[in-house]
Amino acid sequence: MKRLSLLIALLITACSNESGPPLTVSQVEVTRPMPGMSMSAGYFVLRNDSRVPTRITSVSSPQFGSVEMHETTLENNVSRMREIPEVIVPPGDEVIFERGGKHLMLMQADDDLSNVTLNFYSDDALLLSVSVTED
Repeated sequence: MKRLSLLIALLITACSNESGPPLTVSQVEVTRPMPGMSMSAGYFVLRNDSRVPTRITSVSSPQFGSVEMHETTLENNVSRMREIPEVIVPPGDEVIFERGGKHLMLMQADDDLSNVTLNFYSDDALLLSVSVTED
């Protein structure tokens, strides 16, 4: 399965008095949909370098019809995946989106995924836009 890797991150300053962008992303991976499928997953690390919590309420991508934040948990020895309405990145800390934990479900993929953009929002405010390109 081919992966997409981080090409460039365009950081947009969130509501903060900090001089630099408080939210950054690293280790971005967007998987390719399996043959015949239109769904893939997104993994990355979000870092909050501000002094206040950063709340992510949604993620969008022009290359996918729908993007949801999900979390896989183990309940009574059964793995369950559920949508999560928001993610809070504590000040000076990070939240990891990884296999078996928090991750993005990217659905209704376009035919061309050679360049994918992920837009992170807090309510209606765009906090961060990340572009990834195929290896």
